[in-house]
Amino acid sequence: MATTKIITSFVVILVLLGTICDAQLTSTFYDSTCPNALSTIRTAIRTAVSKERRMAASLIRLHFHDCFVKGCDASILLDDSSTIESEKSARPNINSVRGFEIIDKAKSEVEKVCPGIVSCADIVAIAARDASFAVGGPSWTVKLGRRDSTTASKSLANTDLPLFTDDLKTLISRFTNKNLTPRDMVTLSGAHTIGQAQCFTFRGRIYNNASDIDAGFASTRQRGCPSSSTTANDQKLAALDLVTPNSFDNNYFKNLIQKKGLLQSDQVLFSGGSTDSIVSEYSKNPTTFKSDFAAAMIKMGDIEPLTGSGGVIRSICSVVN
Repeated sequence: MATTKIITSFVVILVLLGTICDAQLTSTFYDSTCPNALSTIRTAIRTAVSKERRMAASLIRLHFHDCFVKGCDASILLDDSSTIESEKSARPNINSVRGFEIIDKAKSEVEKVCPGIVSCADIVAIAARDASFAVGGPSWTVKLGRRDSTTASKSLANTDLPLFTDDLKTLISRFTNKNLTPRDMVTLSGAHTIGQAQCFTFRGRIYNNASDIDAGFASTRQRGCPSSSTTANDQKLAALDLVTPNSFDNNYFKNLIQKKGLLQSDQVLFSGGSTDSIVSEYSKNPTTFKSDFAAAMIKMGDIEPLTGSGGVIRSICSVVN
């Protein structure tokens, strides 16, 4: 009898462990526990983007910078505390990544209708989708069920996130480390079609008279980005796509072919390397680009999520409570 009880208990433990390990993200995760979650978040994101078109790119980038550090767990939202060194102050994020207050607003609205149910990590993922659609980009079915991290990693943010100075080999390596292909990398970079960059990130490129930049384009960009480095000059903003900066389209790729990529890390995608053919394809076929972008965003959203009993559901996204 004792042996039977031991075996039964062992089986129960195995089943429980299997349930925890096999917890899967699903688009229907909140259907019964918070059926109005998605519509509530959508309203908050549409309102934010209608006030500032640029916010769409910022929210997509926020999701990207979250997922590339410890997985899609909302660790990027955490502020400094006695036990946490915030990712917000990491080199790729400081004075650059934005949209935190939009996520906070969406979270507060969701908490009013179903407190303690929807994770900040899921809100970040949903916000990226809704932001894309709000500016003419693709929509996609967001898989849900992520939980929130109780820690952050400024050190990993400094080492894992792409830099504007990265060459093609380095970029491919960074994405491969996250189980994303070079095609995924080119596709996701296409979100820059609605993005902006600060002067200090492209000053070197537009003043170096290199062969991989159109001279007229460089001259035009110099007018908005002085060669002298001051705090005010460094923070001057420029659209990554001058042609249709407020529309989610494939002009980003057309620009690269014309040597009009603003960031060095953009232009290396079309510089005689292995990704040239992908850029060429997307420059000719916006439908393929948008379809691939949606698929790549879903794939990125699968990077190391906390599920089941992992993590927590934060009531305020910037603190562990």
